[in-house]
This record gives sequence, C-alpha cells and structure tokens, in this order.
Amino acid sequence: MQKQYKNFDDWLASSPFGGSNQSYIEEIYEQYLDDPHSVDPSWQAVFNSFPTTSVVEQPHSQVRDYFRKLARENIPESINVVDPDAGARQVRLLQWINAYRFRGYTQANLDPLGYYRWKTSSVPELDYQSHGFSEQDLNETVTVGKYVYGKDTMKLGELAEALKETYLGTIGLEFMHVQDMEQRNWLQSKIETINNKPLFTKAEKVNLLEELTAADGLERYIGAKFPGAKRFSLEGSDAFIPMMKEIIRHASRNGIKDIVMGMAHRGRLNMLVNVLGKRPENLFDEFAGKHAHDNRTGDVKYHQGFSSDFAVDDKRVHLTLAFNPSHLEIVSPVVIGAVRARQERIGDKEFEKVLAITVHGDSAITGQGVVQETLNMSNARGYRVGGTIRIVINNQIGFTTSNPNDTRSTEFCTDIAKMIQAPIIHVNGDDPEAVAFAARMAVEYRTKFKRDIFIDLISYRRHGHNEADEPLATQPMMYSIIKKHPTPRKVYADRLTAEGVLNQDEATEMMNNYRDALDKGECVVPEWREMDMAAVDWLQYLNYDWTAEYENKFPVDRFTTLAKRVSEYPENVKAHSRVEKIYADRKEMADGKKLLDWGMAETMAYATLLDEGTHVRISGEDAGRGTFFHRHAVVHNQNDGTGFVPLTHLHANQGRFQVWDSVLSEEAVLAFEYGFATTDPKTLTIWEAQFGDFANGAQIVIDQFISSGEQKWGRMCGLVMLLPHGYEGQGPEHSSARLERYLQLCAEQNIQVCIPSTPAQVYHMLRRQALRKMRRPLVAISPKSLLRHPLAVSRLEELTDGAFQNVIGEIGEINPKAVKRVILCSGKVYYDLLEERRKNNQTDIAIIRIEQLYPFPYTDMAKVLEPYAHVTDFVWCQEEPLNQGAWYCSKHNFEASIPKGASLTLVSRPASASPAVGYVSLHNQQQREIIEKALSL
Repeated sequence: MQKQYKNFDDWLASSPFGGSNQSYIEEIYEQYLDDPHSVDPSWQAVFNSFPTTSVVEQPHSQVRDYFRKLARENIPESINVVDPDAGARQVRLLQWINAYRFRGYTQANLDPLGYYRWKTSSVPELDYQSHGFSEQDLNETVTVGKYVYGKDTMKLGELAEALKETYLGTIGLEFMHVQDMEQRNWLQSKIETINNKPLFTKAEKVNLLEELTAADGLERYIGAKFPGAKRFSLEGSDAFIPMMKEIIRHASRNGIKDIVMGMAHRGRLNMLVNVLGKRPENLFDEFAGKHAHDNRTGDVKYHQGFSSDFAVDDKRVHLTLAFNPSHLEIVSPVVIGAVRARQERIGDKEFEKVLAITVHGDSAITGQGVVQETLNMSNARGYRVGGTIRIVINNQIGFTTSNPNDTRSTEFCTDIAKMIQAPIIHVNGDDPEAVAFAARMAVEYRTKFKRDIFIDLISYRRHGHNEADEPLATQPMMYSIIKKHPTPRKVYADRLTAEGVLNQDEATEMMNNYRDALDKGECVVPEWREMDMAAVDWLQYLNYDWTAEYENKFPVDRFTTLAKRVSEYPENVKAHSRVEKIYADRKEMADGKKLLDWGMAETMAYATLLDEGTHVRISGEDAGRGTFFHRHAVVHNQNDGTGFVPLTHLHANQGRFQVWDSVLSEEAVLAFEYGFATTDPKTLTIWEAQFGDFANGAQIVIDQFISSGEQKWGRMCGLVMLLPHGYEGQGPEHSSARLERYLQLCAEQNIQVCIPSTPAQVYHMLRRQALRKMRRPLVAISPKSLLRHPLAVSRLEELTDGAFQNVIGEIGEINPKAVKRVILCSGKVYYDLLEERRKNNQTDIAIIRIEQLYPFPYTDMAKVLEPYAHVTDFVWCQEEPLNQGAWYCSKHNFEASIPKGASLTLVSRPASASPAVGYVSLHNQQQREIIEKALSL
C-alpha cells in the first residue's frame, strides 16, 4: 500500500515500528542494513517492502537523518511501506517466537522428578494470547521464515505446537545471550530443525540402554557388596555415563585424538569402570582395603585418576581422567593446563585434536570462585584451549542444603556461563536420547566455534551426599518423591519396550549380563584398548632423586653469542628509555664490560636452555616485564605498542619460549600451570607471584596438588614457583612469601625450597631444574631489592663454569681461625649483614648462606662449616618474625649441622600476627636491631 507522509516522525508514528517496539525493531533493522541475510526471512520480507533507495545501504542513523532532511526540505515523495496493521501483526508474531528462544528453557520439561524447585515464576509471554492472538487465529496461515520443517508459512496453531515441542521438551536451550550472530543462528537452527526430537536408530537406542544398565548396575553391585561404604553414587544421574561415551564417540568422529577430563566425587567410580575401563576387580580391592602402591601414602578411591585408549570405529581416542582432591572445582584449571600442554606438544594450533571436558556440581559451580577464574581464562591468549565442554551433574540439592536459595543468587546454577556468553543445554536426565543429542550438539559447537559450552544434566541424587548420609532429615519433600521414582534405566527400558525396540526379557538379560561381567572382574568397556606405554614421556624421569647428575657447564663462546642475541632488538622497535638502558647494560655484560645482574642471569638461564632445545613457559601477573622491572622479556614498541621477544629469535632450532602476563588470579593460574607441568616434563614451567605472599590465594593448589600430588597419586611435576620475598619496608602484604608455610609442607623429599642470593645462583637453579633427570616442584624464594643491588652481581665464568651451591661459605675476607661466631642466614639479610660487618671492620664473625633449605644439604653444610669446628657460638639470623620464616621448621637441621657442644641462638623480629609492620620507621628500627644483634658478640 502507498501513503504520503509529511515527515519522518509522521511515518514512524504511523508504522508498527513506533511505541514500545521501536528499540527492538531498530536493533534488527541495523543488522538487516549490515547484512539482509543475517535476520530472519520474515523480517527480510518486512524490510524489503521499504522504498528502494540508496539510503538502505547506509547506517541506520544516516537513514533517520535522510528522512528528516526530506521533511525539512519539504520534498514530496511517496514512500512504499508495509501495511501498518499487517506489519504490527508480524512484529508480534516474531516477538512471540523470540519469547520461546529467550525464555522457553525456563518452562521446559527438565526435571525428572517434576519438583521444579528452581522455577521462580511463569513466563506469560510464551502464550500466544499475550501477543494479541486469539483462538480464532489458530487456523490462520502465518509467515515464519523456515522456522521448522523448512516451511516459510504454517498455521498459527501448528506453530504453537512446534514451539512447545522445540523449546518446552526435555531439552531446554539457553542461547540468546550469545552475542555472536553466527553462533546464535547455528544454535537456533540446530534445535529448531530437529524440533527437539532427536532421531536415533534402533541400534543406538539399544546401546544407550546398555550404557544406562551399566551405570545402574555398577552402583547396585557396589551397594550390595560393600553396604554403607562411601562411593558418592551416580544413581539418579545415570545418564551421565552414556553422555560421556557419546561425547567421546562424536569427538573422535570430529577429529579429536586426546581428551582430558576432570570431575569431583559424584559418579567418579562409575566413570572409571564404565568409561575408562578400570577393571572392577581393582576397584573392589580398593573397597576391601588392599593397597596397590605401598611406596605411596595414596588417596581415597573416589579421588583417583586413570588413563586409557578408547576405540571409535577404526580410530582410537586417548582418555585421561585427572586426579582430584576434595576441593571440588580446583581440578578444572588443572585440566585446562594439561590440555594446553598436549596441544602445544603436538602443534595443535587450531585446537582440533585435544579436548577438555570438566564436570561440575550444581552448588560447586556457582559456589566456588575458581570456576569464575577459570572461565575468565577461557579465551585469554596464554590459557586458551579452543573451548571446553562443561557438564553440570545437577541433582538440585548441592550438599545437604534444603533450598537453592541458600546456595546461589541466580535462577539457574549455570547462569555463571553467561559471563563468557557460553550457550547452555539444559537436559532432562531421564531422557537418554535427549542427553545423547546434547552431547553431540556440544561437540559440534565446540568443534565449529572453539568456545566453551555447558550441558546442564538436570537429575537427582537417590541417596544422601554419601551413602552413610540420611537425606530425609533435611529433604523430606524431595526424597519422598525420589523414593517412588523409577530409576533412569527403568524409565528408558519401559519406553523402548513401549516403542517395540526390545522386550522386557531382553532388558532384563542386559542387567544379568552386566552383573556377570562384574563378577569376573575384568574390563567391562568394549571400547577399551591397552595404551602404548612407549609413548609416555614420563618414563625417563622415573627412579631419580635430588642427587641425579646433569651437565651444568656451558661453552663460553656459545654463551657469549647467546648473550648478545638476547640483548638486541630490531632498529624499528622503539623501546622505552628505561628498557633501552637495561638492554644497553646487557650488551656490556655480554661483552664482559659489566658483571651480570639478576635479570641478565635469569635471561641467560632461559637462553641456554632454549639453545639446547628445552622449552620454557613463564606466566604470572606482569611476568613479561617482571613485577620489579627486571626481566623485560618483551620489548614494547613505543610507536605502535607491538612486542618483540628476543628469546624467541635465538635460532631456527631453539626450544619454544613463552611468557604470559596472566589474568588477575593466583588460584586458577597456578592450577593451570600445575596441570601444564604434570603433562609436559620437557618444558620448564614457571609461575611467578606478583608478590610472594600473593600465593596464599592459591593455597589449595599448593596444599592439595604441588606438595602432595606425588605421594597421593604418583604424579610428578617440575613446576617452578618464583615468590618475591624480602623485607624492604613495603608493609605486611609485600614483604614475606610465607617461607614457613612451604617448609611446613616439606617431607618425603616432595619439594625443593631454595633462596638464591646471587645472579649465578638463580641461573644454575633454573638450569638444574630443567636438566636434572627428576621432576619435583621447586619453590624459589626470589628477591626484590637484590635485583639491582650493587653487590648482587656475578662474573660470567660463575655461570658458564659453576654450579648451584646449596650452601655458600665465606667469600674469603675472613680468617676462619679468628672466627668467634658463625651467622647462618638465607636471602637478602646476608647483604645487610655483610655491609654492616664491613662498616664495623669486624673480622671475627663468619656469615654462611644456606641457599637450599629443603632437602636440607647436610653434606654441603658439614664441608662449609669444617673450618669452624672450634666455634661454639652459632646464630640463625632471619628477617622474618620469630614465629615465621625458617626457624621453627628448620631449627633441627641447623642444630644437627653445627659442631657438638656449640649453641645456636635466633636473631629475628619478635613474634608477630602480621608478616611485617606497616610503618617504614618501625621497619627500619627492627632491621637495625636484627643486624646489630647478630653482629654483637
């Protein structure tokens, strides 16, 4: 129809685009102007009816200005527009359809129990009547834009049924928060074209029932054989097993060769037996209390990991289930780190070969902050793995809490996914076909877009938090329903029987066959294949200890060549003046004109390792430049902001060097680096805390993985933690790396704690960690003020010809026979003592540095202290307060090292609840008192 309008405002007011719909339509119109095919075909029909003019090729704001210009200039022009009434009707129709896309999942048939505890309100906009349609309209044909079945048009009543089937069935797709148009259109098409009715062959349905039968059968078997034993049963969420197997199968068919998985307790035993192929006999032995590894302290059975190969068609997928402590969600970043290591090892730059899967609990995923930290890392350069499939075993109860309002402040536990615009597939755990479809959809989305996607497996927990728990005490209403509800296996078996896929006798036979297989104790996973152990990287690092020898010397000529290369950057890179000075100094160090400082020595440790083919990875807040402006591994061009990394330009055959400025997280980043280091023994993996005591934000990782992983699970790890430490008057949070905490964790040769005091020492410490045929964590208490201290320098020969010294004796300016007191110390305080001793011209006090506090170097100490056998006055001097630092955890080692009959006293700050004082004046007073007391005979 044609109509003459006076101006643009008159046109807008008369059209269906006015009023409350205006902003909604403008957004769609903007998309149409950019790309007509990016909007629904029904909208294309509306916009195509506008007058043909060049203005539609302009931004929408310019279109508005154009019409206003016509009105001002009073240029008569006929404008062809759609019938306002018909257009308004189409708008309402599309708003109704979009209501299902936006909020349909909230009303979907997702809860097997029908309990619907999480539903907070109804969604009236899902009713066609709320959009102005009536029952009389149901037989009217409307334009839907190929909504379902490839139709352009369909009756309104038919559309109503299609919307219900698509969005209110046992799959609830939550995706309209995804801003990327291509992703959103793909997700919409995926769910709408199948009309929420995934099709499976008879063989596939029978297979799903067999896998459900296995999940159910194992739990029943263990429950009968070991009544009351903790197993954190999967019962109620049984569909998790066919879901995982379907993900593995579909991932393999999409090119994946390696899958790393992480999960907490719930269903882990079932996963180990029915997916990874652990022999039931071995699991039953663990229930019976038999120990397979007497040389380790071990861990409970529902923390154990496993590795195996899984056959899919004519290919194999390698599966790894990560070991997991009781802190439920901490394994997630560990898995991501392990996946990144695998991807880099095989050069999987497009993230097509290795997949991460993490399994979460409904309370844990929202309740534990490491999940947010991990999601925040998901697309960051140094931590990206091309998308993770994240599964929530949602039993709607958490631990024993009686109401979700006590465990979260969001409608769904998966709302946290929206922070990274990850789509969420909510699925009813009693519908294994819907679950299998969700599995396939998740794999395809991750394969295509390389982004995270969530599957919310809404189910229930048949028992309490563990099998000794009584859930009715706190959950009387929910568990009265659960007790009457049939198992997922029975629900699906009855369904297939009704469909004529099989009969009841065949379903029963499946159960009997599985139980017989459990009785035999052998692997019950048909797809299980034995791993090729020859391909395991870690075999060459077994059975070595701290005394393992390695070649530490490095050719001087080669060293000098590398030193010059790491001191250069292209002429077109304009460095900051301070960085320019650092690199100019490094050139002089390379030429032998200056002694090497800390930054140069550390850089040369990396350069020499890279030259020999070792890879190096460093991460941390400000790791590229170093918190204290000493590293500057990346030279930032002041002209265009680009970065140049000299350590990546040594030569064509060098090792891989990466330095990443991390997200502002300690817990997730350190867990990621632990996962990386436990996966790749051939990379020197380093995490640097911005300040040493910031590591307390990652204490879970340190306690439950780094210090105990080998004893619990046999997992070796060569991770290095660089922890800046030193009392320089910067206050409680910027002084201490909390050395005492690491020493308290030391036992059974589990970790190494070093406090290097010279550039040569940090050079050798890092090289030793990479070259020695042993992989255990290194906690390095690194300096701040020593980075530029005039005395903390080293000669080039100390690097090329030296080795790490566990203990450093006197530097040669004291006659041992004249010594009346020996001061033992570590770290920065040595230089304060040395300078004061020189100032006082004292020649009867020797100062010994202990550079490695654990494993304690008894032999080296005996050798260094041999000239002082006559001394009876020994002092341990530390900057930390009496109740902190090395004193309490290492006192027995110091006493065992000094001569018989000698006394050992402590000089330190007084015991304190805080690591350091906050007032500079008080700090200086305490520091003077420490130094004076240590040097006063």
